[in-house]
Amino acid sequence: MKTFQGQFVDLHQRAIYPAEVMIENGRVAAIRKLDEVEGPFIMPGFVDAHIHIESSMLVPSEFARLAVVHGTVATVSDPHEIANVLGLEGVQYMIGNGRKTPFKFSFGAPSCVPATAFETAGATIDAAGVASLLAQPEVRYLSEMMNYPGVLHEDAEVMAKLSAARQMGKPIDGHAPGLRGEDARRYFAAGISTDHECFTYEEGLEKLRLGVKVIIREGSAARNFEALIPLLPQFPGQIMFCSDDKHPDGLILGHINQLAARGVAAGYDLFDVLCAACLNPVEHYGLNVGLLRPGDPADFILVKDLASFRVLATYIDGQLVAENGRTLIGRMAAEVVNRFDTPPKSTADFRVPAKGSHIRVIQVLDGQIVTERFSALAKVVDGLAVADVEQDILKIAVVNRYAAAPPAVAFIRGFGLKRGAIASCVGHDSHNIIAVGADDESICRAVNLIIEHQGGIAAVADSKSHTLPLPVAGIMTNADGYEVAKAYQMIDAFSKEVLGCHLAAPFMALSFMALLVIPDLKLSDKGLFDGKAFGFVPLFE
Repeated sequence: MKTFQGQFVDLHQRAIYPAEVMIENGRVAAIRKLDEVEGPFIMPGFVDAHIHIESSMLVPSEFARLAVVHGTVATVSDPHEIANVLGLEGVQYMIGNGRKTPFKFSFGAPSCVPATAFETAGATIDAAGVASLLAQPEVRYLSEMMNYPGVLHEDAEVMAKLSAARQMGKPIDGHAPGLRGEDARRYFAAGISTDHECFTYEEGLEKLRLGVKVIIREGSAARNFEALIPLLPQFPGQIMFCSDDKHPDGLILGHINQLAARGVAAGYDLFDVLCAACLNPVEHYGLNVGLLRPGDPADFILVKDLASFRVLATYIDGQLVAENGRTLIGRMAAEVVNRFDTPPKSTADFRVPAKGSHIRVIQVLDGQIVTERFSALAKVVDGLAVADVEQDILKIAVVNRYAAAPPAVAFIRGFGLKRGAIASCVGHDSHNIIAVGADDESICRAVNLIIEHQGGIAAVADSKSHTLPLPVAGIMTNADGYEVAKAYQMIDAFSKEVLGCHLAAPFMALSFMALLVIPDLKLSDKGLFDGKAFGFVPLFE
């Protein structure tokens, strides 16, 4: 039997007191109050209530090695990124790789593969496939239902997926950015219980009043913490924290522990904050994660204080998995699986013949995955519409990675590139190749680097180039997570310091420019897409 003495953080009684915690056979055997004791704070581990592990560019076993350092013991993980590439095979890959570590991954059954019919994906998962996944113990819930029009119009396939989750008693995650009023009421009345897409206080308040669990997101691209955290005092049992998408450089620095520290620093009640960070996800999803009660799995952390939440040690099932900033989970072999079949492109593929004087332009918003739009006078040279670097109107292209097809090309503002191009095969949700650049030659070079490596991210300028290969499904790597973080930091810095990008997370922002289910204007491999009207629009007005 192992014993731990310190200041015990009892989330259920909302109290802190000296205690001794006894661990036996991976479970909490007993908790004994003491009169006085010195030592660290003993508290439940952190849980990320909604994340796509793939966004870290790491396979689950590598993600776990980095996350436990920050006191994270579990995630509610939606594997729809790899599912859009490899279908059911991809989901099984994530489950199998996750089993190799003590970390507690709880996966969802992807509900929208492909996300829409307006893009080319690598696979399809129908209602029967969803039901087969939900029958597995590692699959705890139905992943975010992005097809809210399908819910509102009672599409048969959508209804079958929702019904499968309800019949198995598993929660259904929502995805309804900006959905308000009667449409929101009808959407959540279908049995959908959460939403991580709220980006204003008013939207969050309306959904909380409907009984929805609002998951406050603070990731590498979308950051809604400041807007939504004021809702915590009124709805402490309905708030959870998540990162949604977390690039490796950010994961090196911190995880859900950062949100707990920010909440406390902003003056919010400690126990409300910790319920959002630790307790509410476990209870909502029925996770097999301990909360420091007798009989629970011994999942807990030791922290220096309840302000910075500096993690001294992380335990999962009584096993020490991280200590003093160092992971104790060893590296594990991970096989490479992929689906990639497109030939190299030529510069001519990215040319846009001028068909009018004005163009529709995507406006990227730093820290958001929603976009805006505006109309601009096209810059025309020799009959071709070209990037207008002086006005920060760059070209954006999406290239089908699954078959030979002409790229879709449009224009975008907000990246700030002065030269060169960046490209990525992480293009939500179908993970075609997406690129933004100042000229056709640079865009072509960056895209061809991705094709050469069958996945990854790349940045080019003049004769220089940087590439981070992602061989697993074209969106992850089986390399060491700490080395991947360093490589990512290098290419991120290159895109900012050499190319001139002024976004906080250029590659994360880029990855969402093809996510059609998030308004307003996006680009798929089939063309420019209006996320509000839910249909294609012409480039030239």
